[in-house]
Parts: sequence; structure tokens; C-alpha cells
Amino acid sequence: MAEDTVPPEKRPPAPARRSRVVRRRKRKPADPALAWARRLARYRPGLVDDTRAAMRAMYGVPVWQRVHDPTSELVLTILSQNSADINAEKAFGALRAHFPSQSVATEEAKINRPGWGGTGIKGGALPEWSAVEQAPVEELVDAIRPGGLAPQKAPRIQASLRALREARGDYSLEFLGDLPPMEAVAWLTAIAGIGRKTASVVLLFCFGTPLMPVDRHVERVAKRIGLVPPKGDLLLAHDIFLRLLDPGQMHEGHVNLITHGRQTCHARKPACHRCAIAPRCRYVTTKAP
Repeated sequence: MAEDTVPPEKRPPAPARRSRVVRRRKRKPADPALAWARRLARYRPGLVDDTRAAMRAMYGVPVWQRVHDPTSELVLTILSQNSADINAEKAFGALRAHFPSQSVATEEAKINRPGWGGTGIKGGALPEWSAVEQAPVEELVDAIRPGGLAPQKAPRIQASLRALREARGDYSLEFLGDLPPMEAVAWLTAIAGIGRKTASVVLLFCFGTPLMPVDRHVERVAKRIGLVPPKGDLLLAHDIFLRLLDPGQMHEGHVNLITHGRQTCHARKPACHRCAIAPRCRYVTTKAP
């Protein structure tokens, strides 16, 4: 009997079809910093090298040299948050006077580091960090009041010193120089009130760690030129510079960009007429190459 003459109810059941399971590979999360670096290389080739050359022509090549010990650098950077560097210097001097230590004084001449906007800090004994940590917060606020925003900065300073003592048994940050860069950043930023910029400043200027601190001056200059996206946040800017610059270029890049922001590319009325990177700056010409 032909198969097509068999009644449907007497026909054997059709073999079950195996369902085909399609397994899609999970895509790795996109790296926006890498994507931006590739975009610059494709659509604005040579921009990073041209910027470096222009900054060198205007400000030279800064030489790295440690100026402050890392604990002092950390406290100074906290004091400079949202304040002028010269006010941070006054607050640090007041801190040293209010909490004197028996440590050996450094040279008497004023010391400064490239990119710092103050007049320099006169050498002297370090503050007694244990006294700073254990002081009533109101006392510390009064001591650092010349730096501005003292009620916010005093708890950050004490939290940093406390975290350091509890983790290491003393107030030295020298161990950070032996850690990989991002591990050292993670250690510092785990402390309340310590952000990526502050951590990068301490590590770059105390150990030469290849990191790029992005403050308001660097951010402004970089966005105007087009080195970072105009609406990108600070964290993205930090990551982008790690993609754009070689490790040996971080110190020069930070110092010259921050100097450019202080001396030429002002927040108001930038001096574009004497800027060496003006021909490639998107602030000067929106479609600059």
C-alpha cells in the first residue's frame, strides 16, 4: 500500500526534530578609551605628536625629580582640591606649625615641582602625622582653614592617615612604588575622598609611575584640542591618556598640558593668538584637522 493511501491516524509518528541550539559567544565589553584612541588615529592622525611638539616648543621638556615624600604629596594634593595651590601651601604650612614633629628638617629653600601652581614650600620638619590623625576633627579644620573647604578636607586627611596606619603600621606610602600602577591606584582610591586624579599625582610625582593626572586645566586643554571627547568624564579622560601616551611621556604630558592651561589656554579668554597648537585645535576651528 502506498504511503499516501494510509489514513493519517494509522501513520507512524514522525521522528522528533532535534532543536538546534545556537550558542552565541559573549562579546567582550567595549573599551571606550581604546575606541577613542583608534578614532583619533584614523580621523586626526598625528594629533598627539603635534600636541607634544607644540607644548615642547612653548614650555620645553620638564625633568622628573621627586620633591615631596609621598605622604606629604598626598596631603598637599588633598589640600589643593578645588582650591588654588598657593592656598594649599598656606594650609600645609599651618598644619606643620600646629602639629610639629621631631623629624629632621629639610633644606630651607622653597621647593616646588613642575606643574604646581604655588610659589613653593619652604623646607622644614614634616607634620607629626599621628597627631594629625588623632586630633579632634574640629582642631584639624581650624589648622588647615587657610586652604579652603577645610570641613571637607580634614576628614579626608584623617581617613587617609588612618587607613595607612591600619594597613601598614606607620604613615609611609613608600610601598606604593613597588606595586603595579593600577594596583597602586586601587589601593589609594579605596580610601574615602581619594580619587583617580589625586592617586595619579602622588604616584607620578613621587615614584615616576606612568600615570596621567587629569585636573581641570588638563581636562580643559585636552577637550578644546580634541584629545578627549567633549562630553567625556574625568575617569574616561584618565584612561584615554593611558592609550594615547607611552609610559615615558606621562610626566611631560601632564606638566606641559597643565602649564598650558595655567599660562595660555585660560578658562576665560584663552590666548589662542600665541598658542602653538592652535592650527589643530577644535576650540579655534571646529573642523580643525
